[in-house]
Parts: sequence; structure tokens; C-alpha cells
Amino acid sequence: MSVSDGSAGPLAETLRPKSLDQVFGQSDLLGKGQLFRRALESGKPHSMILWGPPGTGKTTLARLAAQAAGGDFIALSAVIAGISDIRAAVERARFNSAKGQATILFVDEIHRFNKTQQQALLPHVKSGLLTLFGATTENPSFSLSPALLAQTRLYILKSLSSSELRKLLDSTLKRILGHLRFSEDGLKMIIDHADGDARRLLNLLEQCATAAGASGRTEISTDFIQPLLPPGRRRFDKGGDHFYDQISALHKSVRGSNPDAAVYWLCRMLDGGADLRYLARRILCMARDDVGLADPRALQISSAAAATCEHEDRLDGEIALCQAVIYLAAADKSNASATAFMQARAYAAQNRDFGFPARLRRHAEDRSPADPRTFFPDRMPTPRWYQPAPRGLEVDIAEKMRLLKEREAGINGGS
Repeated sequence: MSVSDGSAGPLAETLRPKSLDQVFGQSDLLGKGQLFRRALESGKPHSMILWGPPGTGKTTLARLAAQAAGGDFIALSAVIAGISDIRAAVERARFNSAKGQATILFVDEIHRFNKTQQQALLPHVKSGLLTLFGATTENPSFSLSPALLAQTRLYILKSLSSSELRKLLDSTLKRILGHLRFSEDGLKMIIDHADGDARRLLNLLEQCATAAGASGRTEISTDFIQPLLPPGRRRFDKGGDHFYDQISALHKSVRGSNPDAAVYWLCRMLDGGADLRYLARRILCMARDDVGLADPRALQISSAAAATCEHEDRLDGEIALCQAVIYLAAADKSNASATAFMQARAYAAQNRDFGFPARLRRHAEDRSPADPRTFFPDRMPTPRWYQPAPRGLEVDIAEKMRLLKEREAGINGGS
């Protein structure tokens, strides 16, 4: 069955906006006078990365940019595309350039491109042969090379709000599905299930229309919609407030030494489909910055969990991350090494005029003298940046430092 206005195909494709004014949501980008809107309306859009959750309009905006530029639109999926596909796009762009036509290359899930594939794109984006529109649901700072990011501008797309989804829903019912009557509770159920994703909303509407047509119904209630809801995870909003709230909750649970709470928030994010590699990186940061030298095994276990996420299937990775957060939550905590690093880095950046002491140019075998001031420039005050915490292994480190200090004092006192 087709529910479109005379055209076949999915409802989401049938209703794909033909102009910027038909796009629902993204007012921060598409409002009058906004840089993004001006770039598209100019007919000469710049290369850009569109970062946002699924169903927020990344593909639509890329198509509208190509339309405004009068250019050739090439779409690739980084999940399946390889170097040969990139080379084919470059050859097509050269052919277009010879006849004065621009080429917009849209790469969906661009974070899936490896280093070699990104390097293959770079010179052609840099030269302007290709105008790149990369779409990603992952933070591009972690997944794209700095060189490629430097040639693009980053725009962040947001999940559609409930009110924006309601406007899309009402518009769709008016234009195409006017013969159906949805209860208010039914409409709310559809909006809640969409979870900020316009494509998901339209797909569910289409399923409702198909099922209603098959059963000869025009009145749609929650009882009719409920069996149509697909099982599975709610979409994890990688760019919205819930994302940062849940990451923060996981971090606070680890820092507060509550393993059960840490596992709960980890599972909340996993249930939403959060990227394992991103979670692994955050857990490594917790091991490094919050546990530190109080328990060096925390970093080892977290590194092993990250490796599992890279090389094993998702379930194995999830279990490894769970083990890591439990260990981190139960471990002794110390940020002494991280604090020492930040203080030393700030001091080094602000005090670059100390001369290099000649005594440090001696051979490494020369172990004298034992005065700790030997290792600093002459005019530099002796710092005490690293202060071991009275917990875990750092208790032993503090005792070792005390013994070394006493030995140095005895050597210098006896000389």
C-alpha cells in the first residue's frame, strides 16, 4: 500500500523537504540570518560536518545544499564504501568541474571511515574539487582526523522536540493521512516512541496507515498502535542533554564509589545504543584521572576493556566495560597525579625563561650529587606538585618519597 500523495516509496522519503522552510526543527541552524542557512542559500556551500542523532535531517540538508548549488550530489555510506568509491567520486567531480558544475559528496556515518580513507578525501576537499558534507552520530573530534576537520565547519543538529514532532505529525495527517482519526493518547504514544527522530515518527505513522487499511479502520487508538511498536532500544541521544546527564551520572557514581549505580548508568546508555568506543574512552579517563596511582590496575583493566570493545562482539565489550566500571567504583581514588600534571604544565607554560642547567648535560651514569635541586633550573623554586593521596598504593608511594627525602637529607648533611 502507498500512503503517499501519488508517489510510491516510504513515507519518510515522500515527505523529504524540498526547501529549507519545509524542514522541521533545527531553528538554531536554519533561522533567518544564521550562518548555516546563509551558506546553503548562497549557492556556494562550504564543506561541513553535520553531527547529530538519527532522524534530525542531516541527509535532507545535504541534498538541499546540492540543489541550491546546482551541483551533482553523490551519496556514500562509510559503512560499505571503500577507497575505490572515493576514487570514483573524485573522477566524477573532475568531470563535473570541467563543465563548470560543483560536486557535493555526502558521506553518511563518516566516522566509520578509517585513516586511509580520510586521507584519500583530504586533498580533494582542500582543493575545493569536492564539497564534503559528512554526517555522523559520533563526536567528530574523536573519530575524524584533525586535518580533515580543519577543512570543514562543524554544525550540531539536535533531536526534534515533542512540539516539533507534533507539527510534523499534524502536517503529515493533513497532507496525506487525513482519512485517519488518531486519539490524542495515540498521537502522544507515537511522539514518545519517536524519541526526537523524525524518520522514526514517519515510519510508525506509515505502519499505522498500512495496518488500518488492511483492517478497514479509520479510528486509531493506543490499543491499535501498541502492537505496532517495534521491540528494541530507545535511541541514545548522543548530542542532547540526556547524553551528558547520563555520562555525568556514570562518572559521579564511579567517583562516589557506588558500583551498583555505576553499572545502572552504564546499562542505561548501553540500552540506548551508546557507542562502546566512546564509553571505553570515558572509562579510561576515569581510571586515569579519578583512580590514578592509588590503584594502577584500574587503568590496565580499563585498557583491556577498551581492547575488547575494538576486537570482540558487542556483548563481550559490554561485559568488559561493566567489569571496568565496577572495579573503578570499588577502587581507591586519587587525582594527585592528574593534579600534579596540570599544575606543572601551567607552570612550564608561564615560566619558559629558566636556563637549562649544565649539570644535567652530564652522562646518565653520573649519579651525583643527590640534592633534589640538582634536577631543576637554578632560579626555579622547588615545587611540590605531586602530593600522594592517603589511599591505596599512594600510601606506599608517599612512604617511599619520605624515605628518599630522609636519605637525601642525610647525604647532604654529611657532605
